[in-house]
Amino acid sequence: MGISHRIVDVHGIKMHIAEKGQGPVVLLVHGFPSLWYSWRHQILALAASGYRAIAPDLRGYGDTDAPTSAQSYTCFHIVGDLVALIDTLGQEKVFVVGHDWGAIMSWYLCLFRPDRVEALVNLSVAFTPRSPLHRPIETLRAIYGDDYYIIRFQEPGEMEREFARVGTVTVLAKFLSYHSPASVKIPRDKGFAPEGPITLPSWLSEEDIRYYTDKYEKTGFTGGINYYRNLNVNWELTAPWTGAQVKVPVKFIVGDQDLSYHIPGVKEYVQSGLMKKDVPFLQEAVVLKGVGHFIMEERADEISGHIIDFLNKFKKCAVLPNPVGSCSLL
Repeated sequence: MGISHRIVDVHGIKMHIAEKGQGPVVLLVHGFPSLWYSWRHQILALAASGYRAIAPDLRGYGDTDAPTSAQSYTCFHIVGDLVALIDTLGQEKVFVVGHDWGAIMSWYLCLFRPDRVEALVNLSVAFTPRSPLHRPIETLRAIYGDDYYIIRFQEPGEMEREFARVGTVTVLAKFLSYHSPASVKIPRDKGFAPEGPITLPSWLSEEDIRYYTDKYEKTGFTGGINYYRNLNVNWELTAPWTGAQVKVPVKFIVGDQDLSYHIPGVKEYVQSGLMKKDVPFLQEAVVLKGVGHFIMEERADEISGHIIDFLNKFKKCAVLPNPVGSCSLL
């Protein structure tokens, strides 16, 4: 694919990044249980369109360091890593594209450091304004019950043991091929083992699963799960940003079969225009019919096109230090 790889020092850890191309930097931020690899199609498309695509393995994933303490995976740690990466790349501002947990951390990045983001394309997870009255874990438990996967993820070591019992290949195949608006449940009496053979979708090959498996066999799942274990901590830490707006240009894209889109209240929030109150420079919210959660792989060319079309509006700003006129489109 012509994608190069290297290790950089950021924020006290060693981070693996994949990169290709020349031009304005586009930072591609993955979620769970993805890796840089989930952006392989977009890296090539962006590089071919005059961008420098950079996809890190986030802390706890792949070939990036994985601190042992769950307390090292708060939103401040992850955003700190991303800001340090931007500094290491010698950039004042970058374009950002996020998915799943990468989308959540990209929202945080834009809340905390909008001065470092030229524009944002977020996939799958809409902005969630902080509610001072509702702690996330307790809210999710009340909605979905104790078998909801995020609730099951909370107990240290519990799901790691379950995933070890089921096997890395099966866990990854089941997660990465998930294509349903229904929430993921892990019944305590049945565990995570599938009821029958897993048929991979057309956009996910055996070779892809082997790549993911090779990395997770080395690192385990704890790093990725630790992001979930900080949901309440992040809620506490971000109290000063209650009511704060995301003030960078944004495009949001989600599939109508994405489980994240069917969390109670999210669809209405996106469709009604309420999201624009919290994200005032939201340019567009795109809902793709028949598309599930892993949108950048399932509809690789279409998503790459959406990203490039949006970023092209701001490309002159990213290239010229003092462009004439306004490029903000705000």
